[in-house]
Amino acid sequence: MSESEWMKSLTRPSKTLSAALTLLGSWAVFLTVVNIAIGAYSEGKKVLWIEFFSGVRDPSTSDMAFVMDDAIFGLLGLALIGLGARGMNKIHDSGFIGWLSGLPSCIVECLLSSERGSGKLLASWLVAVGVLFYILWSVLENTWVDPGVYSVAAVLVSFGVGMGILEESGN
Repeated sequence: MSESEWMKSLTRPSKTLSAALTLLGSWAVFLTVVNIAIGAYSEGKKVLWIEFFSGVRDPSTSDMAFVMDDAIFGLLGLALIGLGARGMNKIHDSGFIGWLSGLPSCIVECLLSSERGSGKLLASWLVAVGVLFYILWSVLENTWVDPGVYSVAAVLVSFGVGMGILEESGN
């Protein structure tokens, strides 16, 4: 491999990273909307994102007024979606919209077919169980920001993603 090919491989967008940025940004935008509408900390309590991430003060308030934290977190989510879309437009055959429209069928196929191997099937189910656990817990307990739930969901999702990447690298 020549030096220019090596540099191109480092600077070209990654499909996995672009998808991760898009999904992470979508999650941030979703949490922003929930936080503005009903409070993401718990019923009637709103997350103050800057305090939540810095740990400086109490990260919640019962004042449901729009705060700058909501705008910053929502804009950060939109920026992540934009970066993911930009990368996907460069690397995916049908661009970001094509990738996005094919996502539901890809998810169903990965969860119901062992055509790509049992490791890929297990990886897909780990991600799905992690996401479903987070969503169900959050809906049932009416809290979308819970470090304990994040730690369980993050382990399942990260192991699933890691296994999926390892399975793809072996092919």
